[in-house]
Amino acid sequence: MKQSGNIKVALVHDFLTQYGGAEKVLESLAGIFPDAPIYTLLYDKEKMRGRFEGREIRTSFLQRFPKFLRKRKRYLLPFLPTAPETFDLRDFDLVISSSGAWTKGIVTRLNTVHISYLHSPARFLWDYREDYFRDIGKKPGFFKRLFLNYLRVWDFQAAQRPDILIANSKYTRERIKKYYRRKSDVVYPPAIIESEIRNPKPEINSKFLRRGGPNSKFFLVVSRLSAYKKADLAVEAFKKMDLPLVIIGEGEQESHLRRTAGKNIKVLGWKSDEEIKKYYQGARALIFPAVDDFGITMVEAMSHGVPVVALRKGGAREVVEEGVTGEFFDAQIPEVLSDGVRRFMENEKNYNPDIIREKAQRFTEERFKEEILRIIGESKQNGKLVRW
Repeated sequence: MKQSGNIKVALVHDFLTQYGGAEKVLESLAGIFPDAPIYTLLYDKEKMRGRFEGREIRTSFLQRFPKFLRKRKRYLLPFLPTAPETFDLRDFDLVISSSGAWTKGIVTRLNTVHISYLHSPARFLWDYREDYFRDIGKKPGFFKRLFLNYLRVWDFQAAQRPDILIANSKYTRERIKKYYRRKSDVVYPPAIIESEIRNPKPEINSKFLRRGGPNSKFFLVVSRLSAYKKADLAVEAFKKMDLPLVIIGEGEQESHLRRTAGKNIKVLGWKSDEEIKKYYQGARALIFPAVDDFGITMVEAMSHGVPVVALRKGGAREVVEEGVTGEFFDAQIPEVLSDGVRRFMENEKNYNPDIIREKAQRFTEERFKEEILRIIGESKQNGKLVRW
């Protein structure tokens, strides 16, 4: 096994079954430690579309389950607390987990340093639990609540295992403090590469550039199409406003959104990074209707000089500067979102793409790597990584 410096390093991630912001963080961590093996509960090579190609991927026992079960993580819920605890990490001096729910619960040796980058305390167990039942169309019966109570106990205990916790935003830091009673450092995710901000913003030709106001551009949603991301809220609002909207992403809501979208709304599904950049370049604004812990797509849009219309909750308050890089709306109600879009259109001429791009520079990959290495270096100075 190759080493990083004088220490052996492993990376651990919840799932490699769909690409999103959490996987972007893992990619940057993998860039810091190019020889580190990656442990994950499930790996879908097809869905990763070449990402992490050539890396050593080690999966849990869940990978041996039938494919129809692996694609329905809800049915795997009873096994998910146990799966990360079965990883054999005895050979490593430093383990970095990239965790949205499960992999912070890995078990390491006494002398192994475990740093956990938390994308969020598990939403469906804490502040999102009632909405979770509603969104999956299930009634929260007694036994379901009893099981979720067990998972909350496990989740709290698992959050005590890492030596160091890193939050992806101040918002996440406060949630970690509330639910896990622990302090955490804040390191914003690697949303963009610094060199990309300097590129000029070209215009693109698209069949979607119609009926949209200045330059006939469209509005844009780039997101995993999960219930809590609230893309359906954007669909409902834009159907009423009759403004062109393009939705890029994949997930369990994709077919529903295609059925309910009006003629002015296009649901495109998955697109490559290069294709998404072209849509950013042609957008009037990015619509961000979710309560998210950070929201990498907001920064991606800003790096192209594109303003953001975002819900005034979660990490958006740390990314969007009202009247400078975007507008806020205050409730996940179609009429309230519509009002935010109207205020944006009234102020649209006042937005400066160069200033928006400049504001995005707080969230570069280069800065992320520097902060991660600083935290590791501090753990070394405290005598934990004696072979660093």
